Amino acid sequence: MTAAKPTIAILGGTGDLGGGLAVRWSRAGYKIIIGSRTLEKALEAAKPLGAVGMDNAAAARACDIAVLTVPFANQKATLEGVREALAGKILIDVTVPLVPPRVARVQMPPEGCAALAAQAVLGENVTVVSAFQNVGASHLRDDHPVDCDVLVCGDRLAAREQVIELVEAAGMKGWHAGPLANSVAAEALTSVLIGINKRYQIEGAGLRITGTPGNPSGKGD
Repeated sequence: MTAAKPTIAILGGTGDLGGGLAVRWSRAGYKIIIGSRTLEKALEAAKPLGAVGMDNAAAARACDIAVLTVPFANQKATLEGVREALAGKILIDVTVPLVPPRVARVQMPPEGCAALAAQAVLGENVTVVSAFQNVGASHLRDDHPVDCDVLVCGDRLAAREQVIELVEAAGMKGWHAGPLANSVAAEALTSVLIGINKRYQIEGAGLRITGTPGNPSGKGD
């Protein structure tokens, strides 16, 4: 018997990245909830996607897995509002600590990276997994393979495995990239890629892991 696919809530899903992921997962047969600070914005964004719109707290309660796609400046406040609703669940944190106006410069928060900051807010009852920081949002709504791999960081192997399934459902290759603290590398690369995009006039430069895996199970870490 095929296991039922989890319901995914995209918190802050009215933006380009959240909307793009919603499109990809909807095509793959997942039930999607678009969350927003205001119900009206959530309903408006969800309608063309065939998704359900809710405020962030309701979306967090109704989902099996949540995805946070808000700007870094809104990360803490958003998580504080959904902390209890996410107890026992996985939160995929897509946040990158970009500090305008110098978004092409790596600027990490005191916690070390945005993913660790999220885990500190949510506590041990929520499993934070970091992913999708290096994916250009402009590619996700188009119906073509995304020329980018995804680094997946988290302290629990089983949770990383679930997230890698979602990466592959969205048409990309996911890689086990170690514990949550390693998210600092993926988050920092986003600023590097922004600089490359600007310098070389690339629309959404991405990351590729080269080589032939000898340990495809990802159990080496």
